[in-house]
Amino acid sequence: MQGQGKTAGIVPVTGKNSNESRGMWLGLAGVAIFSLTLPATRIAVAELDAVFFALGRAVVAALCAIALLAWSRAPRPTAQQCRSLIITALGVVVGFPLFSSLAMQHVPASHGAVVLGVLPLATAVLGALRFGERPSAGFWLAALVGSGMVVGFALRQGGGSFHAADLALFAAVAAGAMGYAEGGRLAQSMGGVQVICWALVISLPVSLPISAAMAWQHGLSAGPQAWIAFGYVSLFSMFIGFFFWYRGLALGGIARVGQVQLLQPFMSLLGAALVVGEPLDASNLLFALAVIAVVAVGRRMAVRR
Repeated sequence: MQGQGKTAGIVPVTGKNSNESRGMWLGLAGVAIFSLTLPATRIAVAELDAVFFALGRAVVAALCAIALLAWSRAPRPTAQQCRSLIITALGVVVGFPLFSSLAMQHVPASHGAVVLGVLPLATAVLGALRFGERPSAGFWLAALVGSGMVVGFALRQGGGSFHAADLALFAAVAAGAMGYAEGGRLAQSMGGVQVICWALVISLPVSLPISAAMAWQHGLSAGPQAWIAFGYVSLFSMFIGFFFWYRGLALGGIARVGQVQLLQPFMSLLGAALVVGEPLDASNLLFALAVIAVVAVGRRMAVRR
């Protein structure tokens, strides 16, 4: 009988396409969690020392990681995996939190959100250079257009020039991209949960003494809002969000899933308006819609892995 055994007009989903779709959705969940990081940081560093806030949250997350690793009886990483974990930890456990916390002392969260919009491009570049991913010319064009848009927006917000804190934000971009690319690749063999857990544990000999010294020097006097913000970035931004993010990068590829992060400025702008009370005007919304369009275009471009 004609059509029996086949359904006309339906194209089967390949394993690759299925993994990429799952990776995109998991990456989006991670981005949604990360999008409140800058607004929460802006609230906390108004009362807490920025260095303590950056590394203290890593200590709290590391204690959670130790408990989870012990409960799951996770195997210890190999020597080769430890090298990658150190790079990951330097990027996302130490570098990005430290530089972004320092910047949030001087500029609004909405400004930081748009400057950090170049992070997807930096992640794609590192993924291509280090791990052999080969995005097409169309993909690079979409990434450059999207990143150029957010840089232009930051310049517009800054009156045609970057703030001094922008240097710290660009350092945060470099650190974050390094940690995302290295951790995303490692998640293919270890799993995203183990990657961030071991990265946090490896960083503990650095994060614990420095955060303790900063707490001793500057004190821990802060209001409830600051401590709620500290709790959020410790448990979600520094821990749970990476479960989704690294798994997404492992399934869908660093370059492609990294483009989902172009949506993070839009989400962070909304978070800054709702949580911190920073203004959200029509130009911000138009910018966000344009970025979404660029992500949609980039999503369709080929990436050879």
